[in-house]
Amino acid sequence: MPEFTDMKLRASSRVSISGVQIKHPLKLEKTKLLLTESGGEYILKPVPHGTFLHLDQAPANEHLTMQIAKQLFNIETAQNASIYFSDGAPAYITKRFDISPAGEKYSVEDFAQIAQKSAESDGADYKYNYSYEGIADLIKRHVAASAIELEKFFGLVVFNCIISNGDAHLKNFSLFRNTEYGDYLLTPAYDLLCMRIYSPYESDMALDLFKDDYESESYKHGSKYITEDFLEFGKRLGIKPSRISGILKDYARKESQVGGKVTKSFLSPEIKIEYMKHFKDKCKRIVQLQNANPA
Repeated sequence: MPEFTDMKLRASSRVSISGVQIKHPLKLEKTKLLLTESGGEYILKPVPHGTFLHLDQAPANEHLTMQIAKQLFNIETAQNASIYFSDGAPAYITKRFDISPAGEKYSVEDFAQIAQKSAESDGADYKYNYSYEGIADLIKRHVAASAIELEKFFGLVVFNCIISNGDAHLKNFSLFRNTEYGDYLLTPAYDLLCMRIYSPYESDMALDLFKDDYESESYKHGSKYITEDFLEFGKRLGIKPSRISGILKDYARKESQVGGKVTKSFLSPEIKIEYMKHFKDKCKRIVQLQNANPA
């Protein structure tokens, strides 16, 4: 890695890849996807440009990670695909989940809006000045079926940590209004990717796990979350210990299946190895239930 690039990455721990990712709205006319300024049904993400490493892998990275989330860990995700331009350049495309089949726009708010956080009131890092437990409190407050949604949220937070997505900030979680019943639910997951591929100094998680000063003994010594932290986090969310353990164990059980998805992905051979290394390292640290007490 060039020295200057290394210096910039070290100094840019709070620079989101979304800051260099241009998103283009598209609409479908007959069999063609066309750029549009309004009424877009899809969002196109071509290869971004910036200081981050391996940005040419961005479309394949996001597509792979979204597929792993949905197909292996039953996380509801926005519909998505990998596509290629006529010159062979890759891009990631996702269908907007805030528009009904009839073209009606659903009411959607991300958790920066729900928490009333903005750059104007809270500074440039407003998306990161919160906690996952704080988001859980907002879910309890605004979602009638909060017990179900909190378990989904717990699984998504664990997934982001184990997949090394250190950019899962406030704006990457949202609620939408269910038009049939009028209540709020978590939207499908979006912007899931392995950030360590782009930034080796990326933090484990975009937000603190806890809203207070709680630190496990292990965290005090290494400043990294491990099994006991997620057991405590799940307990605070009101999730049964057996369910917490089951969600965590699922990652260890499916390591070979994750490897199969990575092998078949559009990532380059070099990045496939790196992707799996990060996944295995996180599993070893977070899924250590043989020595942990889930009670």
